[in-house]
Amino acid sequence: MPPPRPKAKTKPAEKRPAKAPRSDTKQDAKGGYWIYGIHAALAAVANPARDCCRIVLAETAKREMETRVAQAITEAHKALPGRPSVERMSRTDMESLLPPSAVHQGLAVLAQPLGETAIEDIVRDCIEKSDAAVVILDQATDPRNVGAVMRSAAAFGAAAVVIQDRNAPAITGALCKAASGAVERVPFVRVVNLARAIGMLKDSGFWAAGLDPVARRTLAEADLSGRVAPVPGPGGRGPARPRCGRVPGPAARDPSGCRHRPG
Repeated sequence: MPPPRPKAKTKPAEKRPAKAPRSDTKQDAKGGYWIYGIHAALAAVANPARDCCRIVLAETAKREMETRVAQAITEAHKALPGRPSVERMSRTDMESLLPPSAVHQGLAVLAQPLGETAIEDIVRDCIEKSDAAVVILDQATDPRNVGAVMRSAAAFGAAAVVIQDRNAPAITGALCKAASGAVERVPFVRVVNLARAIGMLKDSGFWAAGLDPVARRTLAEADLSGRVAPVPGPGGRGPARPRCGRVPGPAARDPSGCRHRPG
C-alpha cells in the first residue's frame, strides 16, 4: 500500500475551503462528515493529514478489525499524534449517525475535509518526472463514478485527479467509499476553468489524451508514454474541450469501450 499523501502545499493566494458536502452525507457543526466502509475509513484513520474527530466500530466487529484499526491509528501517530479513542456501538446506533443506506461494514470515521490542492502544485510536483499521469474529469457529477476513477487513478499511480469545480460532486462518504481509500492518497484538484488547467499541463510537457468514441486502436496499442493527462468525457462521449487537441494518426480505444486519442 502506498503511503498516505502529505498535506497540500498550496500557495497562500490559491487556498480556499474544501467544498461543502451535499445531501448524501451527514455533517457535524464544524463541517466534518462521516467516512464509512472498511478501506475508506482505515485509510482516513491512517492518514496524518486527515483530522479525525470520532472513530466508531460496531460491537459485532471481529478482533481482526480491531487490530486493523489499531494499526491505522499507530501509523497516523508516527507523523501526528492525537487520534480519538475507538467507540464501540450497535449497528443500529451507527446507522443513526450515517446517511440512509450507507454500507458501513461496521466501521465509520467522522473526519474534517482535507486541504485542497492547486493545479500549480501538481505541475510543480511533476516537473522533474519523465513519466506522470494526471486524470482530467470532464463534466463528472456522480460521486460514485468519481470515486471509482480515483480508485483506478491510485492503482495506476496517478499524480492527481482534476475536475471542474462547477457541478462537481463534493468529497462525501459515498465518494470516499467508492474510492476505497484513494481520496487519502491521490490529490483531488478542483479548478474553475478546465480548459485552462489542461493548457497549463500541456505547457509543462503533458499530452492531453481525450477519450474518443470513434477511435480505432486500443489503448495498449497507443504510445502514451511520458507525461500524459487522459480526459474522459461524460457518458462515454469524447471531451468537449478545445485544448484536448488531436494529432495525426489513429486514435486509441480502451478495451472497455472508451476510446482515446492523444493530442
